[in-house]
Amino acid sequence: MSSDAEAAYEALIQFLYRAPVALIQLQSDGAIEMLNPMAAQLLMPLAPQGDLLNLFTVLAPYADDLPRLCGSFAASHGVICEGRRLLVTAARPQAGAPAVLSLGLLKVDDGRLMAVLADVTQEVAREQRQLASRLASAARVDVLTQLPNRAGALGMLQRMVQRPRRAEDAAGALLFINLDRFKQINDSHGNEAGDRVMVLVAERLRSTLRASDRAPGRHGASELAARVGGDEFAVLLDGLPGPDIAERIAARLLDRLSKPYQLGAQELACSFSMGIVLLGADADGAEADDLLRDAATAMAVAKAGGGDRYAVFAPAMREQAALRGGLEADLRHAVERGELFNVYQPVVGLQADGQVDRAAGVEALVRWRHPVRGLVGPVEFIGVAEECGLISAIGEQVLAAACADFVGWQRQLGARAPRLLAVNLSRAQLAQPGLCGRVGAILRATGMPAERLQLEITESLAAQGQDIQQQLLEFKAMGIKLALDDFGTGYSSLSSLHLLPVDTVKIDRSFVSAADTSRHHEVLIEATVKVARSLGMSTVAEGIETVQQAAVVRRQGCDKGQGYLYSRPLAAEALMAWLMAEHSL
Repeated sequence: MSSDAEAAYEALIQFLYRAPVALIQLQSDGAIEMLNPMAAQLLMPLAPQGDLLNLFTVLAPYADDLPRLCGSFAASHGVICEGRRLLVTAARPQAGAPAVLSLGLLKVDDGRLMAVLADVTQEVAREQRQLASRLASAARVDVLTQLPNRAGALGMLQRMVQRPRRAEDAAGALLFINLDRFKQINDSHGNEAGDRVMVLVAERLRSTLRASDRAPGRHGASELAARVGGDEFAVLLDGLPGPDIAERIAARLLDRLSKPYQLGAQELACSFSMGIVLLGADADGAEADDLLRDAATAMAVAKAGGGDRYAVFAPAMREQAALRGGLEADLRHAVERGELFNVYQPVVGLQADGQVDRAAGVEALVRWRHPVRGLVGPVEFIGVAEECGLISAIGEQVLAAACADFVGWQRQLGARAPRLLAVNLSRAQLAQPGLCGRVGAILRATGMPAERLQLEITESLAAQGQDIQQQLLEFKAMGIKLALDDFGTGYSSLSSLHLLPVDTVKIDRSFVSAADTSRHHEVLIEATVKVARSLGMSTVAEGIETVQQAAVVRRQGCDKGQGYLYSRPLAAEALMAWLMAEHSL
């Protein structure tokens, strides 16, 4: 062998012995012909009795398919496997022994193989840590909106309140935001549209918070949005120059979020309710869960006030929320046990000679006979029923009972029976799909003529979108009459009255109560009557309590009147006695 060849061979040997990976030359049956020191170091802890004669035998407990893989490799040379991970357990565990090996096998020719082994224990551990970190991060991110989720928001909020904060330090706040009537969107447009709205809301939150131009507080201002529930979002504010800034941000967010949302060719109007918890020095040590619950409680107060507004949390709200929760549980039992019942307030016809027509109609009103609290009015429980999803069952129960009573009066009283039955529809009821079909079924079951039923809705509800309008038109097609309740308190005006598919306008009691003392209110009543009459609509004056008020609304041409002057709401039997009375008012 020439000196050059010897030098090259020596260099190769030095490389094999110093290489940082294990190199093994073996025969096709696994018999080891040569291995470097790194290979011996990795394999010795795995070899029984230190036997390193055959690689396949040493690795059989961790890769028993190696003989088959090599035997079935048909090519004359090439890579059989590369970077295969082997989870190994040493027969004689040693400190620093590998837990995971990476194996590569190369076919050199028909009778010879080369194997490459590497200790990848630390690499695998690092990969597992990175994976765990990614999984933990993913577990704190909402998949749909890519905002932090509830767990992420709670973690950030907890760190925020645990930061020491002195009285003179910059303030913080937590905002809890809920989309009003989100179920209506899903029911009317489908879950896909609901998801799209959530994505658009998240985008607006991001852009509005990024666009904040207020001066940073002592610790630097920060604003972060998160999605904490199906249609619920939270905004964390820190470094506010003062607590009043939180309300300014809340107002800005409500204004931005309430702009119409474009879903394909359709424009969707949404409103939001928001609760605010202010975080000052007294928040130090508070639990994030409790703060989020307080913010949700304040949001519920805002929603109970009609929505599209915010409320700042006060400790008294906790007690109110507890009472409200108890009321909800009791209300569920009330529906099942039949504790709800109807009363009826007469609606009289106002005649020119000063007499009244007692048989003009009645309005059905629901009451609750609570076993402990006694008589509970609708103001106390209708809002709860809407929020907890009971309003549909209650509304249909009221309608069915009222229709049955009405048909009974017709049979018993003849000409003295009421000619029209009025029943209120809430916003949540009208948002329910299939409502017209269920009302039709009740009419058929009770024998109630559709033309004798009047469904009453508020003017703000009548002015809603196309879905609401379509429901109203379906009722009209059935022969059912529609009345606009509490006219003058909502969003409509006399100029837009012609756009609403109603037969009757009920003038709100706030106008009627001042009609005999305020020329302004009398003129408003007069104008409403004239516009309604020009559109072929009748009018009802609500809340008449005095003879003077009755005289004014009669003089201005109101067709009907309703109020304590004529009668308070009566039970069905008492109403029959009232209808049979001969005297007039």
